[in-house]
Amino acid sequence: MKQLFQILAIAALPVAMAGCGNTQKVAGKYAADGYQLVWADEFNHNGAADSTNWGYEKGFVRNEEWQWYQPENAVCKNGQLVIEARREQKPNPRYTEGSKDWRRSRPTIDYTAACLLTRGKQSWLYGRFEMRGRISIKAGIWPAWWTLGNDKPWPGNGEIDIMEYYRGKLLANIACLGPDRKAEWFSNIFAIDSLGGEKWASQFHVWRMDWTADHIALFLDDVLLNQVALDKLNNKDGSGFNPFRQPHYMLLNLAIGGMNGGDASNTDFPQRFEVDYVRVYQKK
Repeated sequence: MKQLFQILAIAALPVAMAGCGNTQKVAGKYAADGYQLVWADEFNHNGAADSTNWGYEKGFVRNEEWQWYQPENAVCKNGQLVIEARREQKPNPRYTEGSKDWRRSRPTIDYTAACLLTRGKQSWLYGRFEMRGRISIKAGIWPAWWTLGNDKPWPGNGEIDIMEYYRGKLLANIACLGPDRKAEWFSNIFAIDSLGGEKWASQFHVWRMDWTADHIALFLDDVLLNQVALDKLNNKDGSGFNPFRQPHYMLLNLAIGGMNGGDASNTDFPQRFEVDYVRVYQKK
């Protein structure tokens, strides 16, 4: 494990930013491996994210998280998508006095952020997925780049957490439906301090997934973090359904607190998840 952290520290040296003048280089980046670029968002414009690629989650969504998701917390500027978590207070329009639903029992919204997703717009079956980004590792902050399958309710649709961070840990996760009707996780977890802590987090890094008919492999700065054979990922409900043999859509989000995120009460805001690009390559 120590050797892995040493490799990651070396790999964490700044990566050259891809600009619009590098179109041919980007498209042919993995040609030697048989991949061609099939989709990308370089965020090389100012304003809202491209609506042909991205939609938004809205409101309180999952995991009892603190943030209210709203589109205005995501903006493209200076060649990057910036997802911003803010501390701001306003009435919860879904508040219902006496409700036991955590989404409706909160009279106020105290934090806002954004979750962008390609559901209903873009999805893919297999390929090499790549994202270059910079994440905050402050207390209570929970950024992620992940995918969900188009068909079946969670966790039977399958989840891949290519990048996830919370409470001092970087995670590389894959989940299907387990025998107890709950998520069965295949996870590797890395202490962020072992990677370099705040110095590491101040830099941009490249996360990658290689998803084939045989396996899913997750990388950080070209270092393998987790690999699971698809044969292990059938749903354990007797259906024989494998959620990773169907198209998935992707999500980019910045969450706060909740069931896993930790306590953000003493964290300064705003906090940001900055994305330089997201690209999908597939075999010819």
